[in-house]
Amino acid sequence: MVEDRTHKSLWTMTAPARRYPALQGDLEVDVVVIGGGIAGLTTAYLLKQQGKRVAVVEMHRLLTGQTGQTTAHLTELLDTPYAQLLSDFGEKGARLAAESTRAAIEKIAGLVERLRISCGFQRVPAYRYAETDSEARDLEREMSAARQAGLMCSLTEQVPLPYPVKLALRVEDQAQFHPREYLLALAEGIQGEGSHIFEQTQVTELHDGVPCRVHTPHGTLTCRDVVEATTTPLNRVFLHTKLYAYRTYSVAARLESSLEAGLYYDSRDPYHYIRTQRVEGVDYVIVGGEDHKVGTVEDTERRFEALVDYTKRRFPVREVEYRWSGQVIEPADGLAYIGRNSSSRHVWVATGFSGNGMTFGTLAGMILTDVLLGKQNPYAALYEATRVKPKAGAKDFIQENAEVAFHFVADRLAKPDARHLSEVEPGEGRIVEVEGQKVAVFREEGGAVHAVSPVCTHVGCYVHWNKAERSWDCPCHGSRFSPTGEVLNGPAVKGLPSKKVR
Repeated sequence: MVEDRTHKSLWTMTAPARRYPALQGDLEVDVVVIGGGIAGLTTAYLLKQQGKRVAVVEMHRLLTGQTGQTTAHLTELLDTPYAQLLSDFGEKGARLAAESTRAAIEKIAGLVERLRISCGFQRVPAYRYAETDSEARDLEREMSAARQAGLMCSLTEQVPLPYPVKLALRVEDQAQFHPREYLLALAEGIQGEGSHIFEQTQVTELHDGVPCRVHTPHGTLTCRDVVEATTTPLNRVFLHTKLYAYRTYSVAARLESSLEAGLYYDSRDPYHYIRTQRVEGVDYVIVGGEDHKVGTVEDTERRFEALVDYTKRRFPVREVEYRWSGQVIEPADGLAYIGRNSSSRHVWVATGFSGNGMTFGTLAGMILTDVLLGKQNPYAALYEATRVKPKAGAKDFIQENAEVAFHFVADRLAKPDARHLSEVEPGEGRIVEVEGQKVAVFREEGGAVHAVSPVCTHVGCYVHWNKAERSWDCPCHGSRFSPTGEVLNGPAVKGLPSKKVR
């Protein structure tokens, strides 16, 4: 097969889903869950098992958001090193972080077994490996911290990769699976008996109160509690000062010879993450990486090219069959935010999962189910969404929010990409100055022109064109829009208004 440029993930193409209806009219339930990814579906499933009436509301199709774009590593190895967690959260916090991600893996394993889900779930070791002496020294320090946090780990020079490495931190009893097959089974368990899943239903307004009201173009949902499981919460400006949106890229290719199953991570910055998966009788290697902040790179096709080159140089493959990208939300202090939203009584959030979306998404469902039922959860305090830790991540907090302020001003003052519509090539998007005003213009291959406002509807930053994915991306808080202005990713809830051009 030739290299696929439609940007469909391996998971999306190999596990077709049933369709769920859009909301039609008003409805009352106990809990509304906004977002049909792993956090939303896990929360909804667990709540329904406890007798709650739930409604999952998905803007697009189920599992086509960030959960559909994952590489699906199930691991206690977090993006934030345990040495950093020990420094910022203390030994108790680091241990709880390790215990909670282990609990999430076991929750998935338990549901797979109990529901007999055929999703390729497999226990495998994880390796974070070093290719330079400097990286090896960092690994030695990290092993000490990881052991202190309670991980079953060791240092080894024996890593089953087709290229040499100097040293690796091996962590036992991690896992991998086909996320879409797993979550489609959970979705089947949600629908019915007073609980619902609604697709193609965008939330336009959310009112916290007694009761809460969730407004959509198709009707209003009334409930006691609302869970925002939407990668980034909708229009929560304060929380977004602690969240930083990045794009990450993935490819999958058929293996020409065997590669031992496992989770592998190099020590580069940004790092690459690698694993295998057998799908429909075919063994694939999946490679991700080349991360960058949303809206700061126009020629994103080069990121795919770099990842394809990395994969072909290092693994026994011929052609890359799947390529896709996703959104990674980095938290200010290194851990996810799961809990009650600030200044809210009945609105709960789950966000900031970094590169550990499968484990943190599952953990979010576990924590939020307990707190909504009035039960104690051993991990709730660690992940509290309202926490502010001045020491942890202070440098990143200052730098990231300074960049937001910079883009807000500088992009307004910057020269347009073009001054005439004729300069916009077919298949291209550019910021054009039309009659003294900047307009975001996209030209179809057939020549038709679409013009929208370049001002993001979240807090007013200017969007930038994303060449590979043909989208308008906001560098401030990660909102993304289609070439014609429809919302692809929040936190924006309103599309880019159309502009008339001659």
